[in-house]
Amino acid sequence: MRLDKFFKVSRVIKRRPIAKTVLDNKKVKLNGKIVKASTLVSIGDIIELEYFNKYTKIEILEVPEGNTKKDEAKELFKILDTKILEV
Repeated sequence: MRLDKFFKVSRVIKRRPIAKTVLDNKKVKLNGKIVKASTLVSIGDIIELEYFNKYTKIEILEVPEGNTKKDEAKELFKILDTKILEV
């Protein structure tokens, strides 16, 4: 699954165009490397995301085949770290 779609399906970022904008602005790292929206994700990948003034590090636990329900979305990833960034 593409990274921008994973963000939408998992509800890390609720809208895909916003996810693409964040990715285009080089605010996302996958396993330590800056990536594009079309990058494919897999189980065990570590995502580092700077979104607004927040830094979040998550691990992918499951990659769904399609869309998921809101209750199931939280089971797709595990938050490893989160911080508020100074502006």
